[in-house]
Formats: sequence, C-alpha cells, structure tokens
Amino acid sequence: MLTTLKTTYTDTCAADLAWALGREPLPALAVLDLELTGVKLQLRLLGASHQVLLEDEQGDCSETVACMPGSSTPLPLGVSKRVGDWEYEFAARVENLSRGSFAGRAQELLALVADHPHGLAGMFPGSPYAFTAMLAQKHEGQVRWRTWHAYPEEGQLVVTRTRIGARMSTVL
Repeated sequence: MLTTLKTTYTDTCAADLAWALGREPLPALAVLDLELTGVKLQLRLLGASHQVLLEDEQGDCSETVACMPGSSTPLPLGVSKRVGDWEYEFAARVENLSRGSFAGRAQELLALVADHPHGLAGMFPGSPYAFTAMLAQKHEGQVRWRTWHAYPEEGQLVVTRTRIGARMSTVL
C-alpha cells in the first residue's frame, strides 16, 4: 500500500534516528494490520519514521525506529536479544547515494512495496523521494520485516531488517 502522509515534511537526518523496544503505540499517520499465520502484526508509519507492533499467543513486542526527542538509544548497527519467549535480531545500515542513484533506488523500493500485500509505504509531501517504507513476511516460524527511511536532502537511505521468532531450545 502506498500513501501520501498528511504531515509537514521536515527533512531530518539519519543520525537523528533512535531505536527502542517495548514502547507504547505512538500516533501513526498510516497503519497496515496483518495476520501472518497466527501472528498479528501492525506496521505503523509515524511522522518521525516507523513502529511495528507484534502479538501472538506468546505475548507481544513493539519496535520503534524514529526521531525520538530525549532518547538515549541511537540507531544501533545490530541487536540480538531475548524478548519474552522470542529471539529478536535487528540490524541497520546507512546507504550514502548520489542524487541520481538515490532517485533510482527510491523508485525501485516504492515499486517493490506499493503493491505488495504485506507492504506499506508513505511519501512525505514536499519531496518526491522522501518516504518511509516497510515490508513484512513470515517464514519458517519467524516474522521478519524490512524498512527503508529516505533522506533525499542528504542522499541517505537507512535500511533496517528485523527477525523475531521462537527461542531455539538447546539440547545438551
């Protein structure tokens, strides 16, 4: 699903993004509710980036990547931790692109997500390549999502990927 977000576009920068687990739902500009084989997943586009809410019989989890005033947890390159009965893995990277490469990559990503049944992309008014996009799937008992946060003024694209699944039991 592709939507134009009804908010004022204010370009921030990739360095302003922070990461958090367990935050309460924040006000969203666009929401996509998904049911992925027994898992409820809500993809949420915020004025300041994204939030994912996951719920199943084992519990719930929320991931927020956004410009959060007062946050002391910057966007990490990687996180691996236990969340309830799940193993959670998060990774992020920043792509620095030339103006022409940025436009091409933006068009490619928006086309990928726009018509995908588990995709949500929001374009910010004021810049043709300012967007946040999200794509989710469930594969082999794990829920995965990828996100892209575009900062056209800087030529930066922040790419994240998350995997969450049942904790693996260890046999001794």
